Amino acid sequence: MSETTQPYFYASARSEWVRMRTLIYLRWLAIFGQTAAVAVAYYVLGLDLLIGMNVVAIGASVIFNLAATFTLPETKRLSQQETTLTLLFDLGQLVILLFLNGGLNNPFALLILAPVTISATALRVNATFLVSGIALLAISALAFFYVPLTLQTGEIVALPQLYVAGYWTALVIGILFLGGYARRVTSETFTMSQALAATQMALAREHELTLLGGVVAAAAHEMGTPLATIKLVASELAEELEDSPELREDAELISSQAERLRDILRDMGRAGKDDLLLKTAPLTSIVQEAAEPHENRGKIIHFLANGSAEQPRLEDIPYAQRNPEFIHGVRNLVQNAVDFAKSTVWVHTSWSDSSIRVMVGDDGRGYPPDLLGRIGDPFLSKRKSSDGQAASRPEYEGMGLGLFIAKTMLERTGAELTFTNAAVDGYTMGQNAGAMKAMEGATGAIVNVRWNRADLEVDRAPVVGPNRQIDPSH
Repeated sequence: MSETTQPYFYASARSEWVRMRTLIYLRWLAIFGQTAAVAVAYYVLGLDLLIGMNVVAIGASVIFNLAATFTLPETKRLSQQETTLTLLFDLGQLVILLFLNGGLNNPFALLILAPVTISATALRVNATFLVSGIALLAISALAFFYVPLTLQTGEIVALPQLYVAGYWTALVIGILFLGGYARRVTSETFTMSQALAATQMALAREHELTLLGGVVAAAAHEMGTPLATIKLVASELAEELEDSPELREDAELISSQAERLRDILRDMGRAGKDDLLLKTAPLTSIVQEAAEPHENRGKIIHFLANGSAEQPRLEDIPYAQRNPEFIHGVRNLVQNAVDFAKSTVWVHTSWSDSSIRVMVGDDGRGYPPDLLGRIGDPFLSKRKSSDGQAASRPEYEGMGLGLFIAKTMLERTGAELTFTNAAVDGYTMGQNAGAMKAMEGATGAIVNVRWNRADLEVDRAPVVGPNRQIDPSH
């Protein structure tokens, strides 16, 4: 996905990446290196350089650094435009030095790759094209226009034209390759960091909702006593205000609303205690809990267990932790299936002695073939296809982050995910044949989530028996 089609936070987050102080430090290193190179060339190698012009060129960088140091705060971060102009200044200063000292006959022409690489890693595409284009024009001009390197004896030092042509070709390839390579790696790294940040936010939200159950239970318990007091006082006032019908109605209204609020808090407290205490549950129950928010969205969801719609015996169902990663991950998969299904979604839970699987399928058109191999990557890019499928299915542009979050969270629980279409030949893969038979109506996308049973299954929660009356004589 290009930067123009990615979410807003992606483009905005790429601004103000570069700290001015970092560029100042790097420029001081360049200044010292340039000064040392000029000194060695003049005093040690005996080259007849234009010392005055070199000093002016190096002095421009010194003045720029001093001005930036004393006028800008240490925490100053540069905008896209400011970073671009700064890199163009460094590029121009380097080009002037190369012009004064032999052009492409100077081995330090290789340093022209530095501004291009920085722009590729820190700037957007248009700024990178600008810096790279100017660098290409500069090295092309330096191949023909430069002050020759001359020894103090008057002898001109020049490389063979064939070598200069090869050096120019190498620099052009270096600018294009390093710029593109750095751009690609940086974009993927940044995209992954943004997606992981979104995953952390989603996980934090799930943890907060889980903890909220305990808070609600505690609040309901603490508010029960004052509500009972309000109801009692309101009831007594209603009895004492028989001679004032209007005031009596107000007192009865207070009593009825207090009763209503008590019922609400009792229900909230019961739900909160359930969330707080049910740390483990049957696997099929956890899967249905994860899918519950999407059951009333106009699509039919069939829950299957070991190839059947009938609920298996409770003692046969594996128990698992009700952790937020599992619930949120499965919920995202079901949401994606509901979004793209025509009418029906299948959620199949199965287990064997060695593995546990959750398969989510739908009767939609499945994943686009050109995206199938990259499902689960954040921010999928849209590829144009000859049949126009990408244009007819723009909804798939936005599915990358949600599936990435689901995949990342489920992988944290030890799962392995496989994304495919039901129409793909050979998908049944042996042990999945029973599941595919049960989900024979699934003609679209299929997500297969697999765990090693030993990694996911936990001991069953202790079963609390019915209350028994204790004989006081014992």
